[in-house]
Amino acid sequence: MTLPIETRVDPAHPSGVRPATAVLSPVVIGLAVTAVCALLLSLPLSLPIGPMYWDVVVFVDGGWRVLTGQTPSVDFFAPVGPLGYWLFAAGLELFPRAQPVLLAQWMLLPVSLAGLLPVLARIDRRSRRLALALLVPFLVFQLLPTNFEQFSSYPSVDGFGIYNRHATQLLYVLTVALVFERRQRMLLFVIAWTCLALFLSKITGFLSAGILCAFAFAAGRVRLGTALGALLGFGLVLAGLEATLGVVSAYIRDIAALVGMNEGVLASRFVQAASIHFGIFAAGSLLVAALLLADRGPIATDALALVRQPLRPARWSALLDRDVAWLGVALLAGLSFETQNTGGQAFIFVWPVLVRILCDASRHSSRMTATVLVLAAAVAMPPLVNVLHRTARALVGQALYVKVPAENLRALDSVTQRPELVDRAERMIENYVAFPQTYEALAEQGQLPIFSLYSELDFQAAWLIAANEAVEAIRAFETANGVRFETIMSLNFVNPFPYALERKGTPRIAIGADPFRAVPPPDARTIEAVRRTDLVLLPLCPITMANQKIQSIYAEGLSDRVAMPLSRCWTAYVRPGLLRGN
Repeated sequence: MTLPIETRVDPAHPSGVRPATAVLSPVVIGLAVTAVCALLLSLPLSLPIGPMYWDVVVFVDGGWRVLTGQTPSVDFFAPVGPLGYWLFAAGLELFPRAQPVLLAQWMLLPVSLAGLLPVLARIDRRSRRLALALLVPFLVFQLLPTNFEQFSSYPSVDGFGIYNRHATQLLYVLTVALVFERRQRMLLFVIAWTCLALFLSKITGFLSAGILCAFAFAAGRVRLGTALGALLGFGLVLAGLEATLGVVSAYIRDIAALVGMNEGVLASRFVQAASIHFGIFAAGSLLVAALLLADRGPIATDALALVRQPLRPARWSALLDRDVAWLGVALLAGLSFETQNTGGQAFIFVWPVLVRILCDASRHSSRMTATVLVLAAAVAMPPLVNVLHRTARALVGQALYVKVPAENLRALDSVTQRPELVDRAERMIENYVAFPQTYEALAEQGQLPIFSLYSELDFQAAWLIAANEAVEAIRAFETANGVRFETIMSLNFVNPFPYALERKGTPRIAIGADPFRAVPPPDARTIEAVRRTDLVLLPLCPITMANQKIQSIYAEGLSDRVAMPLSRCWTAYVRPGLLRGN
């Protein structure tokens, strides 16, 4: 079984494509999918809440900050680059009631399709099957808000790992261009476009792109002028952003701070990534070995020629520009990317390389062809099947689900879950409130109530319920005391309150506040911003070491405040003098 590249041109039509088949062209399909996504984002859809669902609130917080005049990295510390927050802010403006996970998942479509469709349009003129073999899996991964990893046995969607999914989808686009595109001007555009998007979204994705681009240059796919042109375009855009917003230097400082907080774990992360994705990586390694065995003669000949004439670029191209080398480099780039990730769509950008391998499979012996097909399927199918299966379960399963009560949180209320899990969430809140000493004791020992607390669906539902109650309590407090809190901060991983109440978030602080990995020591300006904040909220359901750690990080800015109960799950720290009208 191979994917032949046939010529499919109709000279009777100016476009060269028969009208009957034009509707199946990648460009038409891509534009139609985008239109359908826009329609769905305009509808009040709900999805089942999943493990670590509150990660999507990082996008909500960051996007809302952008809409209220803040610039990522300049005005607040972010765990990733600014592009996602800019796109989410635009999405909130266009689709204010969109389901947040769908908005976060689909907001990348205009960026990714802008790089992919021009390449596929050229491929489509030669082979419709090849173009669709590259487009269809991309759309599956781009459209479905589901990770390859599974953290819960119950059907749900993944609100976490979104920025990892974005990065692998952009790397997919880049790989398609590097493997199948020959026009140097188009390569210049796609390389500059995707690398810019990766740099401004997920720096580890940008580094993986560097591995792929460097190999493409060494293999002769990318000429020197193309590489320099892409670098120039990339640099000019960044220079423009720096001159107008100052965001590039601030972002680089944030990256340096994150690296400093997470140094010393790279080797263990490689082992962890290889372990988590052992099936894909092992099958890919076996496929590399099979291709090396099948091509051992030509490889030896080209290697010997390179040794004799090492300064001739054509010798390097002859040795490197082959299926086995592309696969090995793609696997290396994928493993490198996964060392810094928890959740995502791992290794999906190996798919274009596998398609190329399948196109060439018939040149091997029958036995080797069968081996290559089996191993290629072992690499490609697990992510595709797993994502499709988990998404289907979530969509079918929620037919019997109920809404999580979060009507005060605007679009964040568009989630459902099993009735018994929502009921358990309510009962766990009652338990957190009735027995605070238990959770204080666990926090003092550096322990969570359960090791996988943040992955538990009842915790995510309970957190939304508690945040919903806090919004209602804030409104009641403001009415009773004749005040309005213009800036609101949460001593928690995420802060939905400025968005829910249409206020402002405290500038200078970290969003997505993991105090052990992503909250740098505050400087004087940050402490002053905390001190000027009208309302600071401390969550109590449950008391955790992480929240206590965040409180201690910003303690200097909270030193003159008096704690008062806001609701059963939140303690309020009101700015001194605010209640006296000062």
